[in-house]
Amino acid sequence: MANVPVQRMSQLLAKTLRDDPADAEVLSHKLLVRAGYVRRTAAGIWSWLPLGKRVLANVERIVREEMDAIGAQEVLLPALLPREPYEATGRWDEYGQELFRLQDRKGGDYLLGPTHEEIFTLLVKDQASSYKDLPVILYQIQNKFRDEARPRAGILRGREFLMKDSYSFDTEDEGLARSYALHREAYEKIFARLGLDYRICAATAGAMGGSRSEEFLAPAEAGEDTFADCPNCDFAANTEAVTYELKPVDASDVPAAEDIPTPDTLTIETLAAFLGVPASATLKNLLVKVDGEIVAVGVPGDREVDMDKVEAHFAPAVVELVTETDFAARPELVRGYVGPQGLDKVTYLADPRVAPGTSWITGANKAGTHTKNVVAGRDFEVDQYVDVVVVQEGDPCPKCGTGLVLDRAIEIGHIFQLGRKYTDALKLDVLGQNGKPVRVTMGSYGVGVSRAVAALAEQTADDKGLCWPREVAPADVHVVAAGKALQTELALDISGKLAAAGVRVLVDDRPGVSPGVKFTDSELIGVPQILVAGRRAADGVVELKDRRTGEREELTVEEAVARLTA
Repeated sequence: MANVPVQRMSQLLAKTLRDDPADAEVLSHKLLVRAGYVRRTAAGIWSWLPLGKRVLANVERIVREEMDAIGAQEVLLPALLPREPYEATGRWDEYGQELFRLQDRKGGDYLLGPTHEEIFTLLVKDQASSYKDLPVILYQIQNKFRDEARPRAGILRGREFLMKDSYSFDTEDEGLARSYALHREAYEKIFARLGLDYRICAATAGAMGGSRSEEFLAPAEAGEDTFADCPNCDFAANTEAVTYELKPVDASDVPAAEDIPTPDTLTIETLAAFLGVPASATLKNLLVKVDGEIVAVGVPGDREVDMDKVEAHFAPAVVELVTETDFAARPELVRGYVGPQGLDKVTYLADPRVAPGTSWITGANKAGTHTKNVVAGRDFEVDQYVDVVVVQEGDPCPKCGTGLVLDRAIEIGHIFQLGRKYTDALKLDVLGQNGKPVRVTMGSYGVGVSRAVAALAEQTADDKGLCWPREVAPADVHVVAAGKALQTELALDISGKLAAAGVRVLVDDRPGVSPGVKFTDSELIGVPQILVAGRRAADGVVELKDRRTGEREELTVEEAVARLTA
């Protein structure tokens, strides 16, 4: 193996801290700062110090190797991008306030790229003219930008982050499916090599658009995504993507709808208590405005409306709750007593649980009055069924019916079958085999490179500090010189021998630092193997410690070198 330089901590720009940063909320934030991997430059903006850059580069290397293995070609596109392509696809407005917009001195509009679908599409449009030029997969590893309202959790949710984004271009849908499958397999290899515990979950496409979409989620307490996992089958999905089949029921025995007096029952809780019925027997009707037009959303009374799902359904339209002013302008809408029957000039959406034939107690559109035996499909019509409830622990698995388990996770990858959304907007055609233009179809695939570092820290750290898998660690072995001159001499000697054999070595040769601080720092920094030149250095004996298991073993210098270079 090639000789690699030894990194001496006496020369390393890395200051460890004993205490957690005051603004740190999650484990990875605390440990990456304390161990000298990153430092905060501004809110949501981070600088990578030498140890952190090594870990980041190792993640990049693994991603690059697996992308190259599926035939993808690496390019590098600008981060500063013109407005026009994003305006053509509608994303200049759809991204809203999360898009960094700026102007040059001439008043031209630009943005800092959050993703590059438009620019890659234009690149291929410039370079490919025939079906013979396709399929092609292009990728880059580049900083992206998002104007987060509240940057938090360290590098997990910043305003600048490192991402691998790749894009496939095919002439037919079958080709897109093959490109998607290639990326899915490559991602499984990437995250396995990184040592991450992850789940592949069905997901929504969001602002990206397209048909099929899956997320790669790393379970962690610090995660901002919630996913539903079935303990009985292979179903897993982001809660925003959990959908249920519409199952009509027979309502032939349900009596006619009947108004009942229900004074002072403005909420589901007071209504259920007044009537002595479970909340699940009632129908909750939430009123929202979609680009100014009132829409009613119906869900069972014991469930909450997931506003993220509602907003995703209507995107890019603006969704907001109705106000007192709205009620005043529409006196037929009675706050606390709204029911779907007889609603005029109001679009009615409902969750699939409000299936045709289901019977409900709901508002009578009159103050102090509700109506019982209100049947969906008989007494009111649903304009559109959309899964809009907040998924709960124990909800039936859509695939097998077993109760779902909910968990928090970090999104580390996302793959999309975009189809022709972007190629239609930007008119990307090539000449087909018959000599006629063919509209190209696309896929988009992302890996959060800097996020993967944080996810690894969250999943592998213990109460002593970071604990990196070997392939991403900043070094293979952390050699500690306990303090005396003889111990430092031995530590440097063995470090040189290991480096000559191709082992990546970090050696703590800092003068004037106590052995206790060095030992603590070695566990905080988290290199997989710790080799200590300590009390038996004069005998040529060192102690080898496994950082993860804590197992210790005394070895001669020759034995230690042999063990670590095997």
